[in-house]
Amino acid sequence: MHAAGLVLHPRRDSAAAVEAVLGWATKRGVEILGISDEIQRLRCEATPVTAEELGRRADLLVSLGGDGTMLRAMRMADGERAPVLGVNLGRLGFLAEVDVPDLPAALSAIDARNFTVEPRIAVDARFNDQAVTAFNDVAVVRIPGEGSARVAVRVAGQPFVSYAADAVIVATPTGSTAYSFSAGGPITSPSVEALLVTPAAPHSAYSRGVVLSVNDEVDLDLLPSSGRLAVEVDGMVAGYVEPGQRVSLRGRAGAARVVRLGMTTFYQRARRKLRLTDSAELG
Repeated sequence: MHAAGLVLHPRRDSAAAVEAVLGWATKRGVEILGISDEIQRLRCEATPVTAEELGRRADLLVSLGGDGTMLRAMRMADGERAPVLGVNLGRLGFLAEVDVPDLPAALSAIDARNFTVEPRIAVDARFNDQAVTAFNDVAVVRIPGEGSARVAVRVAGQPFVSYAADAVIVATPTGSTAYSFSAGGPITSPSVEALLVTPAAPHSAYSRGVVLSVNDEVDLDLLPSSGRLAVEVDGMVAGYVEPGQRVSLRGRAGAARVVRLGMTTFYQRARRKLRLTDSAELG
């Protein structure tokens, strides 16, 4: 490993984790890169670069924070060679692999190539001549006071199902434990190459979600009776669409890679994070 990049949570205290990375790197002769604004906040000795340079120059991206920071790191790594290591700061996330005390050992294992990677699907969306990418989900969401989300879902160019709901969510397996899950969607292993379409608070005749192939072309057409909707990309508003307009979505397998060291499985993380219990207790 020649260079590793740091991606920092904007608010959480990451000083101890940064110190652990820098201490490890000094002993190994590895250059540490960081986004200029982020490392200035900590006054650390990483090489300042832009976000675009970070993804391009690093052999590994180290995400220090939670799942939101990890998603941002995955967007930086999109299309680049660097896998992403998630380091948990505070609350347990689904994507993080190690806690701060385990960080030097994890970096040494990665440097020795004793790790595996999980490819992660991205969703590329286009609307109003705007292109966006999500690793969790793209959702068309009701704006209070402007009517419900009335959306026709087209698959491979053919009409499939229509929803009236508070939102219609198109999620990757990575995002199956986020907004889609809260709306009643299934927990889905990241090894499954699929897109999940889930209505939130549906009030139409058909209220079930659907699971589609990652290779299916998916379009969300706003019906004339729909209100104006916000387009949310990984939880952030990216723009707005009007009745009669379309959001086109395409899944993209292997857009980013997440480091796994065999410490936990997806199912262990999901069970712990979501506080899943066994089926109803019997007698």
